[in-house]
Amino acid sequence: MRIVLTGVAGFLGSHLAERLLQEGHQVLGLDNFLTGSRANVAALQAYPGFTFVQHDVEDPWPDLGPVDAVLHFASPASPNPRSPFGYPNLPIRTMRTNAWGTYHGLEMARAHAARFMLASTSEIYGDPEVHPQREDYWGHVNPVGERAVYDEAKRFAEAMTMAYHRRHGLDVRIVRIFNTYGPRMRMDDGRVIPNFIVQALRREPLTIYGQGEQTRSFCYVDDLIEGIVRLLFLEAAPFPVNLGNPQEYTILALARLVNELTGNPAGLRFEPAMYRQGDPKRRQPDITRARHLLGWEPTVALPEGLQRTIADFRQRLARGD
Repeated sequence: MRIVLTGVAGFLGSHLAERLLQEGHQVLGLDNFLTGSRANVAALQAYPGFTFVQHDVEDPWPDLGPVDAVLHFASPASPNPRSPFGYPNLPIRTMRTNAWGTYHGLEMARAHAARFMLASTSEIYGDPEVHPQREDYWGHVNPVGERAVYDEAKRFAEAMTMAYHRRHGLDVRIVRIFNTYGPRMRMDDGRVIPNFIVQALRREPLTIYGQGEQTRSFCYVDDLIEGIVRLLFLEAAPFPVNLGNPQEYTILALARLVNELTGNPAGLRFEPAMYRQGDPKRRQPDITRARHLLGWEPTVALPEGLQRTIADFRQRLARGD
């Protein structure tokens, strides 16, 4: 297949591009490096089927010729307001990327009768009142809160994707991605696993806000990419599908595990809770639909995935990346 992939310089985009290229597909990768890495693109240049186009998906897309699939994975994704790469510091760009970027991608898919896949997010569930979260749960989202620039942008993108399916019969896929980690994550994006690993490798105490009782479910990137590829090539799936690891960990348990795996003697440092309106206290996917449709579930346990991620971070820190 000849596949357009936006956000190709990002964490997930680069892993997905690599998998598709290894399977013999052609990948036309779009990115503007707003939050992506030039090193990720450079690594993909070794594949003869890869073409990179530096472009902002908010703007009308260039003519890329016939395509078989359009995968829209471009968007800032970190909720951390202390990170310059998080969506709280890129609010308008985040909304435009998910609104205009989705529109341009859908129009390209319609023009070529191509399959369209939207990378959505567990954030569309907001601070959930239902646990774990199933795809038929409509969510608990504050439309004017700080997180709305991402949450509502993704909800709008899902609505537009389904409008094109219903109005034009477009073949669409919506993947709701839960917390994912692994090599190539930005070390400075402010999310909990990069924060903990960097602090641990620097032999600093890991910072925990509150008592660390909030929970998350962490999926290793290889598992996530496997699910995405299976969904992409499924014959028909015009509805959202959760992909993530249903095993819950408290932030405190995660911190202790990172210290153990890195041999960090500095321990933990507890700071006052920094709860922001709309922050989810629990997040766990119900993956019944993915199990049934795709025969998929995660296979990489958190300790193993963290070890691989720690090795990657250690190498990049040593290089000064």
